[in-house]
Amino acid sequence: MPDSVLFPGRFRDLADVYAAGRPTYPPLLARRVATLVGLDGRQDVLDLGTGPGFLALDFHPYARRVTGIDPEPEMLRVARAAAAAAAARIDFVEGSSNDLGRHPGLFRLVTIGRAFHWMDRPRTLAALDDIIDPQGGVALFVERYPEVPANAWHVPFQAVIERYAVTDPAREVLASGKDHEAVLLASAFSHLERIAVLERRATPVQRLVDRALSFAKAWQGHPGSRRDDLAGEIRSVLQGFAEDGIVHEVLEGTALIARRPGAVS
Repeated sequence: MPDSVLFPGRFRDLADVYAAGRPTYPPLLARRVATLVGLDGRQDVLDLGTGPGFLALDFHPYARRVTGIDPEPEMLRVARAAAAAAAARIDFVEGSSNDLGRHPGLFRLVTIGRAFHWMDRPRTLAALDDIIDPQGGVALFVERYPEVPANAWHVPFQAVIERYAVTDPAREVLASGKDHEAVLLASAFSHLERIAVLERRATPVQRLVDRALSFAKAWQGHPGSRRDDLAGEIRSVLQGFAEDGIVHEVLEGTALIARRPGAVS
């Protein structure tokens, strides 16, 4: 979730639809990353910008302790509920990348999903250099939708969201924060590896409606600001792709792992 002070409360009203609609990452992806960085249950993991806690829960089985940090209390509420439902002991803390110095100790892995573009990335990586152990690293997670027949719904789905987003005041920030590789290569964590796992899924239409509503850029996070219109248009677009209320999709979960060159044998 965003650290930016320019858009405070942007995700305050999105926590429930975000948790319901955004896709989790393929479970195998966390296992592959854990193996690469040497997580064996004796190291700590920090999930920065944890949102509803997807990655914190994914890495809980591989870590001694997981801490999730997010500046939005409503996201932390949802994350704590998810952890309780999974009987997972995870520490969720209100804060942002600006608060990294307040968390003493060393982490083997810092995970960031859908949030790095909101941060002062060079400053964040410099701060992480002080709290990641010598063998550890940073992993950035994203999801993509490969151009396969099952994902034919995604282009018109995304087109509706982008049409609603034309007045988003954060458009410049979102557009300028995509060169993560260049930023990482200029940091202490300049050895990069990428892992991708593809997974077929059968997703209810309502979950995809929630996914559309979870994008603050589509309605600026304010209830009533074209939210019902957006939901209606998304349902209309998906109608041609749904079978018995289900849309099939192929999700590609990707992790970009950045480590110090000296940590790579």
